Amino acid sequence: MRQRITSDNESSFSASAAAEQLFKFHEWSEPLRCLPVGLAEPPGSLKEGAIAALQAENLDQKVEITRQVAFQWWNGVLGVGGAVGARPPDRPGRPLEPRLVAPRNLKKRSIRSQRGRIALLHAIAHIELNAIDLAWDIVARFADPRAKSDHRMPRSFFDGWVRVALEEAKHFSLLRQRLIELGSHYGALDAHDGLWEAAQATGHDLTARLAIVPLILEARGLDITPSLLRQIEAVEDPESAAIFKIIYRDELGHVAVGAKWFRYLCLRQGLEPAASFQILVHKYFRGPLKPPFNDFARCRAGLTPGFYRALSSASQ
Repeated sequence: MRQRITSDNESSFSASAAAEQLFKFHEWSEPLRCLPVGLAEPPGSLKEGAIAALQAENLDQKVEITRQVAFQWWNGVLGVGGAVGARPPDRPGRPLEPRLVAPRNLKKRSIRSQRGRIALLHAIAHIELNAIDLAWDIVARFADPRAKSDHRMPRSFFDGWVRVALEEAKHFSLLRQRLIELGSHYGALDAHDGLWEAAQATGHDLTARLAIVPLILEARGLDITPSLLRQIEAVEDPESAAIFKIIYRDELGHVAVGAKWFRYLCLRQGLEPAASFQILVHKYFRGPLKPPFNDFARCRAGLTPGFYRALSSASQ
């Protein structure tokens, strides 16, 4: 049973330690190194909180709802299910900017210039914003109180995705603050909607969603982040490098959450995980997987080469 965490000024040391373990306050941007504020209309369940975060168009509100719902969930205040008819939105709430364009229309810049680093940070911030919503979409879409008991996911499944949503909110907030420090802001540059679009075909199938989002899209971050980190360190931008180190560490855990529950679902259905993964990728993902692969990091996360090597462009 979870220990209940209180948020008043007389919280015990153990409660404070539990909150610190969940949030890692020292890693957030300065204004967010504290417990979340109470919501004007607190959700009645985890599912309702996930939908509220998805619907939020104001990005400050989206981050704060994420923090508050995560805190309430780990505090034992919220149950999983919600209103039977409640459904996540087809598209998450967004501000008017950035303008969404086709990926081919985005300008490519060298990160050796400050403009190039801003473009990189903006692109990664956009990915992290989508990742907040994709985590909450998994929670909202598959926290179904009508599901038969043998089709429901255990509470620990939601533990994992709540933590993913919280950490993605941390990443987005850090990148957003860093853009401001560099004289820009999130929304100043164009972005594309490919990440959200790639996930939406799997809204009916949790096994397929896990194959595409954490095991394809997030695993790609494990491949490219070490190279990006070396480039950022080479141009002597330690502040941005520190953010990428946090992202890389956390994303390893996110892929691990996806791999764990993908295997769980396959075993529950009597399916072989690697073969099922390849079938689902062929069905729901466009194009081959692009090497190079960070095999060591992928293996640490539970995603072994037998899953993805046969899908690589290098093997075709």
